Amino acid sequence: MKYLQGRFFFSWFIVVMVSALLFGCAASRNNTFNPDTKIPPAMLKSDAILLKKILEANHPSLYWYTPKDSIDYYFNNAINSMDDSLTELQFKNKIAWAVSKIRCGHTSVRSSKSYIKYFSRNKEIQFPLFLKAWNDSLVVLGSLFRKDSIFKRGTIITSINGVNNHELLDSMYQFISTDGYADNFKSQVISFNFPSAYKNAFGISDEYNITYFDTSGNVQSTIIKNYNPETDTLTKRDSAALNIIAFPPPSKREIRRSIRLSRRSLNIDTAKSIAYLRVSTFSGSGMRKFFKESFEKIKDEKLKNLVIDLRDNGGGSIGLSTNFLKYLETKSFRVADTVAAINRSFPYGKHIRLSLVYRAAMRFTSHKRRDGKFHFTNLEKHSYRPENDLHFNGNVYIVQGSFTFSAAAMFSSHLKGQTNVTIVGEETGGGYYGNSAVHLPSIILPQTRIGIVLPIYRVVNDSARIKTGHGIPPDIYVGPSAAAIKNGIDLKMQKVRELISDKKNNN
Repeated sequence: MKYLQGRFFFSWFIVVMVSALLFGCAASRNNTFNPDTKIPPAMLKSDAILLKKILEANHPSLYWYTPKDSIDYYFNNAINSMDDSLTELQFKNKIAWAVSKIRCGHTSVRSSKSYIKYFSRNKEIQFPLFLKAWNDSLVVLGSLFRKDSIFKRGTIITSINGVNNHELLDSMYQFISTDGYADNFKSQVISFNFPSAYKNAFGISDEYNITYFDTSGNVQSTIIKNYNPETDTLTKRDSAALNIIAFPPPSKREIRRSIRLSRRSLNIDTAKSIAYLRVSTFSGSGMRKFFKESFEKIKDEKLKNLVIDLRDNGGGSIGLSTNFLKYLETKSFRVADTVAAINRSFPYGKHIRLSLVYRAAMRFTSHKRRDGKFHFTNLEKHSYRPENDLHFNGNVYIVQGSFTFSAAAMFSSHLKGQTNVTIVGEETGGGYYGNSAVHLPSIILPQTRIGIVLPIYRVVNDSARIKTGHGIPPDIYVGPSAAAIKNGIDLKMQKVRELISDKKNNN
């Protein structure tokens, strides 16, 4: 989440950002990268020790959920285990394991640019199944083998190579950061790319013994191989049989439109007086205009029900989520009770991208208080009034899931409990009490070049709430199911339509 003020500062920020990106692109043109190259232990330990110092100097919530002695233990454990040379992936896993113990969803670990660029150019063999994960459940979403007759969508998996689902997921969780104790967020991250998550935790095997339930509900097991993109491709005969037609590439205008639709869309059902507003991010241009035009259409059609789908929304700009809230909040509101940093200087700034820009921003927007912290005064003090002419006063249904995070979770937390709002779905991945975010520069470790996102401000949404380490609970829980996945049923939207129908019949 980013919130930067002032036209002059914003223009300066863009110039610096573009310059940094151009320099970064020039510096990353290296075709000699090999992911199997081992990095000497002295270099690994140097990066790990530096990371801990940077986090201690600037992370606002390093000990929010985990006490200092425990954080010291986890980092020392990781550092002391680096007694031999490691590949970048092996080192990244050790760092991610330690960082995950902070329990901050924004403090995530990323591969180096060279690593990412290498695998964007070079195809690799991988675990062949995409699986939906939740609790201790694993259900097939799809197979990379086009003619797979066993692992159809909706098939329930119970173990892989003798490891049960609970142990599989727990092993993958160790490398994923989340707010507090929201393991449901980790499950959703795994569901986005199970092959990658599996490789990260267990590596690549020659084959996999999969235990599953067949169509009769009996437990079965079978052996499957890896998917190899170099060999497991369509043959000319397959292509002819599929009658594949070559279409011209999309125009720039078509690409831009596709991107816009992936970020937000409005669909109206006038017969049932429902507006379906899908907002998958609070980032990108044109969002304020989209919100305004959407509520103009809703008003013109005199619609009584608004469904807001935030399931894919991982956050973005606080300013945009606040702008959206103004059409729905029934009273004046502030962004948060507390938005505070422990430091507005960067002692290790040369290892933090754009540290001078963030430092300058904080000089303009933060002020030191009696508690010794630097508070983002505008976010704490400014009161926003609801929109007048386009304010929606009908029934609001928010559909949220485990990936509803950051600014999207803050959006839900503001409307939770409002009399005309019903939240349907699952607990959010973003914290109900608060999180650490606002400015999110990246630490780049000098030896390995891996990146770690560094949130600068601790955000407390409502200090009257209890800090449980969990997300926003829905008013009506609707979770995933194997049957719904198999049959392509959207249970959450189905429930919302039922609620609207029941309310209409009872009036």
